[in-house]
Amino acid sequence: MALTSAYVLPIGRIPDLFKKIRDGQAPIQVTIQLIKDWGFKSTNDRAFIPLLKALGFLSADGKPTQRYSDYRDHSKSKTVMAEAIKDAYGDLLLISAIPTDSDRTAIEGKFKSFHNVSDNVAGLMCKTFYALLSLADLKSNGAEVAEHSKATVEAVKPSTSENRSNNNFQLAAPSLNYNIQIHLPATKDAEVYNAIFKSLRDHLIEQ
Repeated sequence: MALTSAYVLPIGRIPDLFKKIRDGQAPIQVTIQLIKDWGFKSTNDRAFIPLLKALGFLSADGKPTQRYSDYRDHSKSKTVMAEAIKDAYGDLLLISAIPTDSDRTAIEGKFKSFHNVSDNVAGLMCKTFYALLSLADLKSNGAEVAEHSKATVEAVKPSTSENRSNNNFQLAAPSLNYNIQIHLPATKDAEVYNAIFKSLRDHLIEQ
């Protein structure tokens, strides 16, 4: 698990930043100058770069990663952000798999204790997290897992014919086999043997 210490002051501009990423062309490298060219000219906006690195959108040298490219696909952007949040804020998801406003106090406390920061900084970290959370769909990942699990269960279920066969096996009446051993007397009189076999035929075989 993990819990990044990256945060930004212009919380309200986080959606604008990711809209730029999603709708624009991927650059060769994200630099402070590029951030300015995107319209984020405040010195506080420079904190967006370490945040993007923490989320796995940029490599250590500021180059866009595969996650950056995947986010540009509108149909997958919320799922990609959910994956990024799980990687960067995994410890918070132990508090709640899908955090809501009711979890804010616990999450802010986690930031404060984990990073040993002030209430103010912990609050900014918490606000940054919730701003990112609004761009993600944590439920979609859970749904995919549930669907995969369902498919796995269905795959190992016996077919209808197998069920029917099993049921028939279970419901079939038991059959009994008899093993009769006859110890014949030591005699040279053939009539003795004839009488024994005749009795067997009359009482067992022809019943």
